[in-house]
Amino acid sequence: MKKALIIDDENRTRDLIAKMINSFGLNIEAFPIGENVQSGIKAIEEMSPDIVFLDIQMPDGTGFDVLKAVKNKNFEVVFITAHEEFAIKAIKFSALDYLLKPIDPMELKLAVEKAIKAVDEKHEDIQFDALQHNMQPNQKRRLVLKTQESVHVVELHEIIRCEADRNYTSFFLVGGKKILVSKTLKEYETLLTQHNFLRIQQSHLINLDYVDRYDKGNGGSVVMKDKSEVPLSPAKREIFFKIIENL
Repeated sequence: MKKALIIDDENRTRDLIAKMINSFGLNIEAFPIGENVQSGIKAIEEMSPDIVFLDIQMPDGTGFDVLKAVKNKNFEVVFITAHEEFAIKAIKFSALDYLLKPIDPMELKLAVEKAIKAVDEKHEDIQFDALQHNMQPNQKRRLVLKTQESVHVVELHEIIRCEADRNYTSFFLVGGKKILVSKTLKEYETLLTQHNFLRIQQSHLINLDYVDRYDKGNGGSVVMKDKSEVPLSPAKREIFFKIIENL
C-alpha cells in the first residue's frame, strides 16, 4: 500500500483530498498531515511518503521551500494552488503535475493514477532541479521532456522545431537529436509561444531564431537552419512575415 501525504494550510482542503483519494479504491492511503512548511517537512521526513500533494502558498512560506528543505526527494509531487500564477508556468516547464482549487474529483483521481505509475518507475531528481531554476524570474526557462526511457532537460535555444504526430510531439534539436514525448503540440505551443516560437501549421511549431528563409515553391514553406522544410499555413502567413520583418 502506497502512502500519500497532503500538505495544505486549509484543514478542510486537506481532509477533503484525503477522503477523496481513500475513496478511489486505488492501492494508496492518504494522510492529511502538514498544515505549513515546517510541519510539512517534518511529516515527509517521518512518513517517507510515495506521493506528496503540496500547497504552493502557505502562511510560513511556499511548497517550494518544503522541497528545498527535504534532502531525499524520493517521492512524486502534485502541487495544489488556488490561482493560475507565475509558478504554474514553471511547474509545466518542469513536467510536474498540479491541481487547481477547488479540487475536481476526476482530475484528482487522474493525478493520483499518474503519480502512482511514476512512483513505480525510476524517479528523476532533475525535474526538481529544473523547477528550482525555472522559478527564478530572470533565468531562461529549461524544458523537461519525459520519454518512456528517460528524462531530458532542454535549453529553449537548443530546440529548432517541434512536430505533432497525433497525441505525440517530436522535438528536433541542435546537433540532429530528436526526442519523442507523449504530449500534444498544443500543450507545448501554450508554453513556448512567449519564447519566440510560432505555430506556422497545424502540425508544426518552430523556433523563429532558426529560420533560414522562405521558399515560395510547393505552396510555400519555411526552411530552417538545419535544412528542414516546414509548410507554412496560409492562415499563418501574415503573422509569420510580420514577425520575421521585426526580427
